[in-house]
Amino acid sequence: MSEPIVVEVHRNGVVEAAHRVHAVAVHAGEVVAATGDPSLTCFMRSSSKPLQALPLVRARDDLPDDELAIACASHHDTPEQVAAVRALLARAEAAEADLELGSQEGRPPALIHNNCSGNHAGMLALCHARGWPTTGYRLPEHPVQQACLEVHAEASEVEPETLATGTDGCGIVTFALTLQRMAHAFSRLESLPGGVRLAAAMRTRPDLVGGPDGADYLLMRAAPGWLAKGGAEGLLCAAGPDGIGVAIKTEDGTSRAHGPALAVFLGGLGVDLPELASRPVLNTRGERVGETAAVSRTGL
Repeated sequence: MSEPIVVEVHRNGVVEAAHRVHAVAVHAGEVVAATGDPSLTCFMRSSSKPLQALPLVRARDDLPDDELAIACASHHDTPEQVAAVRALLARAEAAEADLELGSQEGRPPALIHNNCSGNHAGMLALCHARGWPTTGYRLPEHPVQQACLEVHAEASEVEPETLATGTDGCGIVTFALTLQRMAHAFSRLESLPGGVRLAAAMRTRPDLVGGPDGADYLLMRAAPGWLAKGGAEGLLCAAGPDGIGVAIKTEDGTSRAHGPALAVFLGGLGVDLPELASRPVLNTRGERVGETAAVSRTGL
């Protein structure tokens, strides 16, 4: 096992922090690159959202790109993102009060402003399409969460009963896998029923999937044909246009190491990402006062 990628935060030449990042790439079921521990197990958290949206795509063929993208999103509460959530709720014939999540610190109290509201609106739209009750759609025994369990097992090619589960920050079920299995699942996304349509929506509307400072958004903008979704506690999963899947995980749970780590790791696979290689550290005036960059290429 090679050492993880090390990403450092510098301010005026002084190292303020260092982050260790594990990464693995899978193609056609085989590991093609790895640094750190590809068997590291963690919860997928919001990196699951493209998989969680697959049952919705399979249930409805009438959803436009913006509604599919917002169903995969951890949105930043921009007017356009909130409008997409409202459109998906309307298609579900549901109201904001039907969203079974809580208000989010630092945002307006209305539930639609929670960064997972698009994901939950998609689950309500799935209930509407399948004729399932909406009450309790977030609970493990509900058909929505059972469908999500099945699609995670399908994508990662594991038995459903072997998947460890927990409760995510927004109240729905989250699934634990090794990084290698997460990368495998993303490598298979477009080969699964509904996956091509979902991937196209994410690539078309990365601005709805995340925010302008997120590594998932930056990767989708900088690398044609790639899609990506970040998750809590330092996880990010991605898929390339040639059927490669990638999972990266920062040991200490921070996401600020993602950009430089992706630049190093995907650079070893022939994907040039100069915009991600060094990310600025800004003060409250918007002035660049430092940078975050990888300092180790061990294992590539």
